[in-house]
Amino acid sequence: MKRILFLACLLSLPALAQQPTRPAITGVAFARFYTTDPATAQKFYGSTLGFERKEADDMWLYPVNHSQWIEVLTTPPPPQPNVRLAAVAFTTDNVVQLEQYLEAHSVKPDVPLKNGQFGVRDPEGNLVIFVQRNSEKLVATGLASPLATSTRIIHVGFIVTDRDKEDGVTNWVSLQVPDGTDWLEYMLNSGPNPNLHQSGVMDHFSLGVSRMNDAVIALAHNHCEGPNCTKTQMGRDGKVQLNLFDPDQTRVEFMEFAPAQEPCCSPFTGKHPTPGDQNN
Repeated sequence: MKRILFLACLLSLPALAQQPTRPAITGVAFARFYTTDPATAQKFYGSTLGFERKEADDMWLYPVNHSQWIEVLTTPPPPQPNVRLAAVAFTTDNVVQLEQYLEAHSVKPDVPLKNGQFGVRDPEGNLVIFVQRNSEKLVATGLASPLATSTRIIHVGFIVTDRDKEDGVTNWVSLQVPDGTDWLEYMLNSGPNPNLHQSGVMDHFSLGVSRMNDAVIALAHNHCEGPNCTKTQMGRDGKVQLNLFDPDQTRVEFMEFAPAQEPCCSPFTGKHPTPGDQNN
């Protein structure tokens, strides 16, 4: 599975930095989703996944560790009936310098810099936010609950319909951040008009675990309901997985950090994440 510089591919920028230079982009900060059923979403993220809810503006924050969290928008309603993903975010060492770097490459902010973060749109309109490492918001999230089923987000994914706009390389698309082990997945096979479940499968985030059995035990302790709570499988990338779905059909993919067998399509060329490599 080839790893490609995230910034160069996602934003179609040259790989070599120009003045101003690109600061480090170290990993996933958060994934943000809409919900149409806040009470049931709280049961899923708070009770089943075991994350402690914190409130900020019109959203709920669920810390996964000191620098990663899930955001759930309780208002406004989703702008598209079959889409729940609102944004993905990555952590940088210098958010001001990164904004200047992107503007120097004709990428203008869609969300102005405020409170240590700003947002841009990728070529297909997906909102990508960059968050200052050690920012006030990161510190405010605190640590995950002792009931948390994972303490690590290792990747996020979203639908891409025109790969040529995103990435000119014709290989399995899993894009590792330039200065860490987290990655972004381009989900390419959604079809022309995906329904809510299909888009939820594609627009997802992944929680890393050392051993999948530990996640199964934690889910059972949190009274996870349904056959998916114990349904493990081997992914095409050679890693053991378990998939759950929130009330709005967003997929949460538990994944072991290291592969158990060779991947289906191309070899890994980047370092695998571990529980302790939270460089973001």
